[in-house]
Amino acid sequence: MAHTYKDNALDPVTFEVLKNAFATSVDLMSEQILRTCYSFVIYSRDFSSALCDAEGNTVMQGSGDIAVHVGTLHFQCKAVLEEFAGDIYPGDVFAINDPYRGGTHLNDVSFIRPIFSEGEIIGFAQNKGHWADIGGSVPGSFDVNASTHFSEGLRITPVRVWREGVFLHDIAQLLVSNTRAPAQALGDLQAQAEATAVCEREVLRLVDKYSKATVVAAMQETQDYVERVVLKSLAGMPKGEWETVDYIDADPALGEGMVPIRIKLTLDGNGIHYDLSGSAPAVSTFLNSSYGTTHSAIYAGTKTFFPDVPLNSGFYRAVTANIGEEGSVVNAGWPHAVTGFCSGPYEKVMNGIFELWSGVMPERAMACAFNLEYLLIGGNDGRTGSGDYFMWYDWMAGGWGGRQTKDGSSATSPVFGTGLAVQPVEGQERLNPVLTMCHEISMDSAGPGRFRGGCGVEKGGKLTQVDKTVMSYCCDRGRSVTWGVNGGLPSVPHGVWINKGTPDEKYLGATFSNVTVRSGDTFTRPSAGGGGFGDPLERDAQAVLDDVIDGYVSVERAECDYGVVIQVNDPDVDDYVIDTERTARAREWIRANRREWLQTPPEDVAKQYRDGELNVLDVIRRYGVVLDWGTGELLETSTQQYRDSLAKRSSSFWT
Repeated sequence: MAHTYKDNALDPVTFEVLKNAFATSVDLMSEQILRTCYSFVIYSRDFSSALCDAEGNTVMQGSGDIAVHVGTLHFQCKAVLEEFAGDIYPGDVFAINDPYRGGTHLNDVSFIRPIFSEGEIIGFAQNKGHWADIGGSVPGSFDVNASTHFSEGLRITPVRVWREGVFLHDIAQLLVSNTRAPAQALGDLQAQAEATAVCEREVLRLVDKYSKATVVAAMQETQDYVERVVLKSLAGMPKGEWETVDYIDADPALGEGMVPIRIKLTLDGNGIHYDLSGSAPAVSTFLNSSYGTTHSAIYAGTKTFFPDVPLNSGFYRAVTANIGEEGSVVNAGWPHAVTGFCSGPYEKVMNGIFELWSGVMPERAMACAFNLEYLLIGGNDGRTGSGDYFMWYDWMAGGWGGRQTKDGSSATSPVFGTGLAVQPVEGQERLNPVLTMCHEISMDSAGPGRFRGGCGVEKGGKLTQVDKTVMSYCCDRGRSVTWGVNGGLPSVPHGVWINKGTPDEKYLGATFSNVTVRSGDTFTRPSAGGGGFGDPLERDAQAVLDDVIDGYVSVERAECDYGVVIQVNDPDVDDYVIDTERTARAREWIRANRREWLQTPPEDVAKQYRDGELNVLDVIRRYGVVLDWGTGELLETSTQQYRDSLAKRSSSFWT
């Protein structure tokens, strides 16, 4: 329940001024870090900031922060309080990245500064930034083969880096020397710590103007306000239970078959309650989630349906979650590897929550969004002759799901963090011996629907002068393909191809680590589009034609997926015409046969794919079959799970 502090009651104007001033103090941290950070990754906004109260509860996040961070910052602040109880002083700054103490993964390093007034802690300023490397077995610290955190890099339990304003050089050197780019890490360390000083300065300015008691009361009331708004919003919503399941592609230790993440939502008039206790045991790779990141996914997914309220600990009070006993894929615990949580459980939980709340608030309904992916290339840079180490670290935009009344957003940041910026290609090429050869909207990547998903992106590159260089990829949904809802169809599988179109062509898949690459090698990968919303045969034919003209949908897929037959007169001047009669016949034919297609023996489909008679989109959208996309081998268990998903989300809605 919300707390009340009658002795420090705030008038509405003062409350509103201070609430917004807290937001400004956090945003100023962001502005500071953007101007002083050393790494290209943090500069591309893979960071977040927060102001916490004296108990470590989040008071305010930044307006451009990425979702995954903000739901864990209070856990980390409380971990520092627990570790250093009674031993915290003005001028101290602490570091932590421990995923088992509420953190995300080892690359995300937080710096936390206490804010004192009149000798008393009144709050904490925190900045979390993603270091491009934190040690471990592979460059970039993303090792899909890691089964424990010992292979993933340096685990930083709460540690003091500044003591009463004095920089502890030996501690800082210990931290950064365990990375592959220590000078860069040291620069980020100092930039992040200085950013927290900016927030401290702003909060103390408010104290000078309004008094300590008023500012402390406003911190509490800001949280209470959010809790009240959320609980009031729930009052007019239906009560009941909603359930869904999404999947991680596989657990290599168990063989073929997707790994279920089960989510139940309960609304009973007393808050928002989730149960994930039916999810699978922890997997043998790094695609696990710790308790902090699972709660973050729950908060972020839910917050999407409450866009008008700030996200702080008042929101967290209104949301409860049973994530089950430690040892599951959503509550892995020490020492399970968790670096890949961002591509594993995190976005599965978020998209599952989108689906559940789409049933509660259909006006905000949305299909599945593409999965976050990271491609990492690290080795020796041969361009200067010095052999300096380089770390090419890349992520892509993609498509979000189709919605109740409109198409999904194209080429958008992942739901993992909408503040995440696409890295400028020019900057990447200057810093690394990797040329970008293509970066464009991916035709036919949008999941078909009455309202289609947003389009994904294809990005490819070429290694120039490299030595002792390896490539790793953190992704998923090569098998658990981005799904549609209410009759909509899936998008496309994720995965990386190397030297595509040459005799050395090889499909590396949607997760791999430590693959040796050489000068002259090329690579390409798509990001998925969003899933479709509603029956694609009900999409307005003119909208399909517009998509063809815009290059979002090919003429071939317009007919295969939407049943819209388009006559091509002169593509150079976008002279396309809908063949109305053939379109009517095509739609009727698809409507009459599509359920039967989903009953086709999977091995027959696999053989046609291997023989070149079917392409990937035919296989997943028309026949509901999952293959190894490199060899064409049938994945029987995954296919059955995938067809069950299609039956629930798509074919059961077809007329």
